[in-house]
Amino acid sequence: MYISLAHGDGGELTHKLVKELILKYLRHEALVNLGDAAVLPPVAGRVVLSTDSFVVKPLFFPGGNIGSLAVNGTINDLAVSGARPLYLTLGLILEEGLALSTLEETIKAIAASSEKAGVPVVTGDTKVVERGHGDGIYINTTGLGLGLEKAELGYEKIRPGDAVIVSGTVGDHGLAVLAARENFGLTGLESDCAALHGLILPLLEGFPGQIKLMRDPTRGGLATTLKEIALSAGIDIYLEEEAIPVKPEVRGGAEILGLDPLYLANEGKFCAIISPEAASSVLHFLHEHSLGKKAAMIGEVAEGKGRLFLRTPLGATRELFLLSGLQLPRIC
Repeated sequence: MYISLAHGDGGELTHKLVKELILKYLRHEALVNLGDAAVLPPVAGRVVLSTDSFVVKPLFFPGGNIGSLAVNGTINDLAVSGARPLYLTLGLILEEGLALSTLEETIKAIAASSEKAGVPVVTGDTKVVERGHGDGIYINTTGLGLGLEKAELGYEKIRPGDAVIVSGTVGDHGLAVLAARENFGLTGLESDCAALHGLILPLLEGFPGQIKLMRDPTRGGLATTLKEIALSAGIDIYLEEEAIPVKPEVRGGAEILGLDPLYLANEGKFCAIISPEAASSVLHFLHEHSLGKKAAMIGEVAEGKGRLFLRTPLGATRELFLLSGLQLPRIC
Protein backbone atom coordinates (compact mmCIF):
# COMPACT_ATOMS: atom_id res chain seq x y z
CA MET A 1 0.00 0.00 0.00
CA TYR A 2 1.12 3.52 -0.76
CA ILE A 3 0.48 7.13 0.22
CA SER A 4 -2.07 8.84 -2.02
CA LEU A 5 -3.07 12.49 -2.24
CA ALA A 6 -6.25 11.53 -0.41
CA HIS A 7 -4.16 10.77 2.67
CA GLY A 8 -3.56 14.50 2.94
CA ASP A 9 -7.05 15.87 2.35
CA GLY A 10 -8.13 15.73 5.99
CA GLY A 11 -10.79 13.13 5.33
CA GLU A 12 -11.23 9.43 6.04
CA LEU A 13 -7.82 8.28 4.81
CA THR A 14 -6.05 11.03 6.78
CA HIS A 15 -7.77 10.01 9.99
CA LYS A 16 -7.04 6.35 9.32
CA LEU A 17 -3.39 7.10 8.67
CA VAL A 18 -3.01 9.11 11.86
CA LYS A 19 -4.98 6.81 14.15
CA GLU A 20 -3.94 3.41 12.80
CA LEU A 21 -0.30 4.10 11.97
CA ILE A 22 1.07 7.19 13.71
CA LEU A 23 -0.81 6.85 17.00
CA LYS A 24 0.01 3.16 17.00
CA TYR A 25 3.53 4.15 18.02
CA LEU A 26 3.26 7.70 19.39
CA ARG A 27 0.96 7.66 22.40
CA HIS A 28 1.61 10.70 24.60
CA GLU A 29 -1.59 11.91 26.28
CA ALA A 30 -1.22 15.39 24.78
CA LEU A 31 -1.04 13.89 21.28
CA VAL A 32 -3.75 11.22 21.29
CA ASN A 33 -6.54 13.78 21.74
CA LEU A 34 -5.72 15.08 18.23
CA GLY A 35 -6.44 18.68 19.10
CA ASP A 36 -5.16 21.66 17.14
CA ALA A 37 -2.46 22.21 19.76
CA ALA A 38 -0.86 20.32 22.64
CA VAL A 39 -1.96 21.46 26.09
CA LEU A 40 1.05 20.98 28.37
CA PRO A 41 1.78 21.45 32.07
CA PRO A 42 3.31 24.79 33.09
CA VAL A 43 7.09 25.05 33.26
CA ALA A 44 9.05 27.36 35.53
CA GLY A 45 12.28 28.76 34.22
CA ARG A 46 13.96 29.82 31.00
CA VAL A 47 12.22 28.24 28.00
CA VAL A 48 14.47 27.21 25.09
CA LEU A 49 12.97 26.53 21.65
CA SER A 50 14.60 25.00 18.56
CA THR A 51 13.27 23.90 15.20
CA ASP A 52 14.85 21.89 12.39
CA SER A 53 13.92 20.22 9.11
CA PHE A 54 15.30 16.93 7.81
CA VAL A 55 15.61 16.01 4.13
CA VAL A 56 18.28 13.31 4.25
CA LYS A 57 18.81 11.04 1.27
CA PRO A 58 18.65 8.05 1.48
CA LEU A 59 15.94 7.83 4.13
CA PHE A 60 17.67 4.84 5.74
CA PHE A 61 21.43 4.63 6.22
CA PRO A 62 23.87 2.65 8.40
CA GLY A 63 23.38 3.76 11.99
CA GLY A 64 20.06 5.52 11.58
CA ASN A 65 17.30 6.89 9.40
CA ILE A 66 15.39 10.10 8.86
CA GLY A 67 13.16 9.37 11.87
CA SER A 68 15.89 8.82 14.45
CA LEU A 69 17.83 11.71 12.92
CA ALA A 70 14.92 14.12 13.37
CA VAL A 71 14.43 13.23 17.03
CA ASN A 72 18.09 13.13 18.02
CA GLY A 73 19.08 16.16 16.00
CA THR A 74 16.50 18.39 17.64
CA ILE A 75 17.28 17.07 21.12
CA ASN A 76 20.97 17.84 20.56
CA ASP A 77 20.24 21.41 19.47
CA LEU A 78 18.50 21.97 22.81
CA ALA A 79 21.17 20.21 24.86
CA VAL A 80 24.13 22.17 23.45
CA SER A 81 22.13 25.33 24.18
CA GLY A 82 22.11 24.37 27.86
CA ALA A 83 18.53 23.10 28.00
CA ARG A 84 16.86 19.94 29.22
CA PRO A 85 14.65 18.71 26.34
CA LEU A 86 11.01 18.34 27.35
CA TYR A 87 8.80 17.96 24.27
CA LEU A 88 8.92 17.53 20.50
CA THR A 89 6.57 18.37 17.66
CA LEU A 90 6.48 16.33 14.45
CA GLY A 91 5.65 17.66 10.99
CA LEU A 92 5.54 15.09 8.16
CA ILE A 93 5.62 16.02 4.47
CA LEU A 94 4.87 12.82 2.55
CA GLU A 95 5.18 12.24 -1.18
CA GLU A 96 2.40 10.58 -3.12
CA GLY A 97 3.48 7.01 -3.84
CA LEU A 98 5.49 6.52 -0.64
CA ALA A 99 5.16 2.95 0.61
CA LEU A 100 3.18 2.80 3.86
CA SER A 101 5.72 0.27 5.12
CA THR A 102 8.47 2.89 4.73
CA LEU A 103 6.41 5.42 6.64
CA GLU A 104 5.68 2.89 9.37
CA GLU A 105 9.37 2.06 9.80
CA THR A 106 10.09 5.78 10.07
CA ILE A 107 7.40 6.33 12.70
CA LYS A 108 8.68 3.31 14.63
CA ALA A 109 12.16 4.84 14.63
CA ILE A 110 10.76 8.18 15.82
CA ALA A 111 8.88 6.46 18.63
CA ALA A 112 11.87 4.35 19.67
CA SER A 113 14.26 7.32 19.67
CA SER A 114 11.76 9.48 21.53
CA GLU A 115 11.15 6.84 24.16
CA LYS A 116 14.86 6.13 24.62
CA ALA A 117 15.57 9.83 25.08
CA GLY A 118 12.58 10.40 27.35
CA VAL A 119 11.38 13.28 25.19
CA PRO A 120 7.83 12.70 23.87
CA VAL A 121 6.19 13.88 20.67
CA VAL A 122 3.18 15.89 21.83
CA THR A 123 1.73 17.39 18.65
CA GLY A 124 2.21 17.21 14.90
CA ASP A 125 0.89 17.56 11.39
CA THR A 126 0.84 15.52 8.19
CA LYS A 127 0.73 16.81 4.62
CA VAL A 128 0.92 15.01 1.27
CA VAL A 129 2.46 16.48 -1.90
CA GLU A 130 2.24 15.29 -5.50
CA ARG A 131 4.52 12.56 -6.79
CA GLY A 132 7.90 13.99 -7.71
CA HIS A 133 7.70 16.90 -5.26
CA GLY A 134 8.65 15.37 -1.91
CA ASP A 135 11.41 12.77 -2.32
CA GLY A 136 9.64 10.32 -0.01
CA ILE A 137 9.56 12.02 3.39
CA TYR A 138 10.53 15.39 4.76
CA ILE A 139 10.33 15.92 8.52
CA ASN A 140 10.18 19.09 10.59
CA THR A 141 10.62 18.90 14.35
CA THR A 142 10.46 21.57 17.00
CA GLY A 143 11.90 20.98 20.44
CA LEU A 144 10.93 22.69 23.68
CA GLY A 145 13.36 22.65 26.57
CA LEU A 146 14.03 24.18 29.96
CA GLY A 147 17.32 26.00 30.46
CA LEU A 148 19.60 24.71 33.21
CA GLU A 149 20.37 27.24 35.93
CA LYS A 150 24.04 26.21 35.95
CA ALA A 151 24.44 26.48 32.19
CA GLU A 152 25.99 29.88 31.50
CA LEU A 153 26.92 29.61 27.86
CA GLY A 154 27.77 32.46 25.52
CA TYR A 155 30.29 33.72 22.99
CA GLU A 156 31.14 36.61 25.30
CA LYS A 157 32.50 34.18 27.91
CA ILE A 158 35.27 32.84 25.66
CA ARG A 159 38.79 33.98 26.53
CA PRO A 160 42.28 33.46 25.06
CA GLY A 161 43.79 30.30 26.52
CA ASP A 162 40.48 28.42 26.66
CA ALA A 163 40.61 24.81 25.47
CA VAL A 164 38.70 23.37 22.49
CA ILE A 165 37.31 19.85 22.86
CA VAL A 166 35.28 17.50 20.71
CA SER A 167 33.26 14.64 22.20
CA GLY A 168 34.36 11.97 19.72
CA THR A 169 35.36 11.04 16.19
CA VAL A 170 34.35 13.43 13.44
CA GLY A 171 32.86 12.92 9.98
CA ASP A 172 31.05 9.63 10.74
CA HIS A 173 27.56 10.69 9.72
CA GLY A 174 28.39 12.61 6.57
CA LEU A 175 30.48 9.87 5.01
CA ALA A 176 28.08 7.08 6.04
CA VAL A 177 25.17 8.85 4.34
CA LEU A 178 27.16 9.61 1.20
CA ALA A 179 28.42 6.03 0.92
CA ALA A 180 24.87 4.67 1.34
CA ARG A 181 23.51 7.11 -1.25
CA GLU A 182 26.08 6.48 -3.93
CA ASN A 183 26.85 2.80 -3.17
CA PHE A 184 30.61 3.35 -3.26
CA GLY A 185 31.31 -0.03 -1.67
CA LEU A 186 33.05 1.52 1.34
CA THR A 187 32.78 -0.69 4.43
CA GLY A 188 32.79 -0.05 8.17
CA LEU A 189 30.96 3.28 7.94
CA GLU A 190 28.12 4.08 10.33
CA SER A 191 26.36 7.28 11.31
CA ASP A 192 26.96 8.54 14.84
CA CYS A 193 23.29 9.58 15.12
CA ALA A 194 22.50 9.74 18.86
CA ALA A 195 20.82 11.93 21.46
CA LEU A 196 23.49 13.64 23.57
CA HIS A 197 21.52 15.19 26.43
CA GLY A 198 22.34 12.26 28.71
CA LEU A 199 26.00 13.25 28.36
CA ILE A 200 25.74 17.02 28.03
CA LEU A 201 23.38 17.85 30.90
CA PRO A 202 25.45 16.10 33.62
CA LEU A 203 28.56 17.74 32.15
CA LEU A 204 27.03 21.21 32.43
CA GLU A 205 25.78 20.53 35.95
CA GLY A 206 29.09 19.04 37.07
CA PHE A 207 31.28 21.85 35.74
CA PRO A 208 29.35 25.09 36.36
CA GLY A 209 31.01 28.10 34.80
CA GLN A 210 33.74 25.97 33.19
CA ILE A 211 31.90 25.25 29.94
CA LYS A 212 31.92 28.48 27.95
CA LEU A 213 30.09 27.41 24.78
CA MET A 214 28.82 24.26 23.10
CA ARG A 215 27.83 23.59 19.50
CA ASP A 216 26.43 20.70 17.46
CA PRO A 217 28.76 20.38 14.40
CA THR A 218 26.27 19.08 11.83
CA ARG A 219 26.20 20.63 8.33
CA GLY A 220 29.61 22.01 7.46
CA GLY A 221 31.27 19.79 10.02
CA LEU A 222 33.66 20.64 12.81
CA ALA A 223 35.69 23.18 10.83
CA THR A 224 32.71 25.29 9.80
CA THR A 225 31.27 25.23 13.32
CA LEU A 226 34.54 26.33 14.93
CA LYS A 227 35.00 29.03 12.29
CA GLU A 228 31.52 30.33 13.15
CA ILE A 229 32.48 30.37 16.84
CA ALA A 230 35.68 32.28 16.09
CA LEU A 231 33.81 34.87 14.04
CA SER A 232 31.03 35.34 16.60
CA ALA A 233 33.40 35.57 19.56
CA GLY A 234 36.01 37.71 17.82
CA ILE A 235 38.87 35.36 18.65
CA ASP A 236 41.20 32.99 16.78
CA ILE A 237 41.27 29.22 17.25
CA TYR A 238 44.26 26.96 16.68
CA LEU A 239 43.64 23.24 16.12
CA GLU A 240 46.15 20.40 16.32
CA GLU A 241 45.48 18.06 13.39
CA GLU A 242 46.98 15.03 15.12
CA ALA A 243 44.69 15.51 18.13
CA ILE A 244 41.41 15.44 16.15
CA PRO A 245 39.87 11.95 16.40
CA VAL A 246 38.91 10.43 13.04
CA LYS A 247 38.05 6.77 12.51
CA PRO A 248 40.41 5.00 10.08
CA GLU A 249 37.44 4.01 7.90
CA VAL A 250 36.32 7.64 7.67
CA ARG A 251 39.81 8.94 7.02
CA GLY A 252 40.41 6.34 4.31
CA GLY A 253 37.04 6.83 2.66
CA ALA A 254 37.41 10.61 2.70
CA GLU A 255 40.84 10.37 1.09
CA ILE A 256 39.49 8.14 -1.67
CA LEU A 257 36.66 10.58 -2.39
CA GLY A 258 38.74 13.73 -2.00
CA LEU A 259 36.83 14.95 1.06
CA ASP A 260 38.01 16.54 4.30
CA PRO A 261 36.64 14.87 7.48
CA LEU A 262 36.69 18.25 9.22
CA TYR A 263 33.92 19.41 6.88
CA LEU A 264 31.80 16.24 7.11
CA ALA A 265 28.60 16.32 9.16
CA ASN A 266 28.24 14.82 12.62
CA GLU A 267 24.97 13.87 14.33
CA GLY A 268 26.15 12.48 17.66
CA LYS A 269 29.04 14.74 18.64
CA PHE A 270 29.49 18.16 20.19
CA CYS A 271 32.35 20.60 20.35
CA ALA A 272 32.92 22.95 23.26
CA ILE A 273 35.09 25.78 24.49
CA ILE A 274 36.07 25.22 28.12
CA SER A 275 38.28 26.73 30.80
CA PRO A 276 41.83 25.35 30.43
CA GLU A 277 42.06 24.38 34.11
CA ALA A 278 38.99 22.14 33.69
CA ALA A 279 40.17 20.39 30.52
CA SER A 280 41.65 17.30 32.15
CA SER A 281 38.66 16.75 34.44
CA VAL A 282 36.15 17.33 31.65
CA LEU A 283 37.89 14.80 29.39
CA HIS A 284 37.98 12.24 32.20
CA PHE A 285 34.24 12.79 32.74
CA LEU A 286 33.49 12.34 29.04
CA HIS A 287 35.63 9.21 28.73
CA GLU A 288 33.49 7.53 31.40
CA HIS A 289 30.38 7.81 29.19
CA SER A 290 29.72 5.56 26.20
CA LEU A 291 29.12 8.59 23.94
CA GLY A 292 32.32 10.34 24.99
CA LYS A 293 34.97 7.62 25.00
CA LYS A 294 36.86 9.21 22.09
CA ALA A 295 36.62 12.78 23.39
CA ALA A 296 39.76 14.84 22.91
CA MET A 297 41.24 18.27 23.46
CA ILE A 298 41.98 19.45 19.94
CA GLY A 299 43.06 23.07 20.23
CA GLU A 300 43.03 26.39 22.04
CA VAL A 301 41.67 29.89 21.79
CA ALA A 302 43.94 32.86 21.06
CA GLU A 303 43.47 36.57 20.64
CA GLY A 304 42.39 37.43 17.14
CA LYS A 305 39.60 38.48 14.82
CA GLY A 306 37.74 35.33 13.83
CA ARG A 307 40.30 33.10 12.14
CA LEU A 308 40.66 29.32 12.39
CA PHE A 309 44.01 27.61 11.94
CA LEU A 310 45.13 23.98 11.70
CA ARG A 311 48.63 22.96 12.80
CA THR A 312 49.76 19.92 10.80
CA PRO A 313 52.08 17.12 11.97
CA LEU A 314 54.78 18.54 9.67
CA GLY A 315 54.84 21.80 11.60
CA ALA A 316 52.97 23.87 9.03
CA THR A 317 49.90 25.96 9.82
CA ARG A 318 47.06 26.49 7.37
CA GLU A 319 43.91 28.54 7.69
CA LEU A 320 40.49 26.91 7.59
CA PHE A 321 37.42 28.70 6.28
CA LEU A 322 33.65 28.26 6.20
CA LEU A 323 32.52 25.46 3.92
CA SER A 324 32.13 26.93 0.44
CA GLY A 325 29.41 25.36 -1.68
CA LEU A 326 27.76 22.02 -1.02
CA GLN A 327 30.32 19.37 -0.21
CA LEU A 328 27.58 16.90 0.73
CA PRO A 329 23.98 17.98 0.09
CA ARG A 330 21.05 16.16 1.71
CA ILE A 331 22.91 14.70 4.71
CA CYS A 332 20.43 15.78 7.39
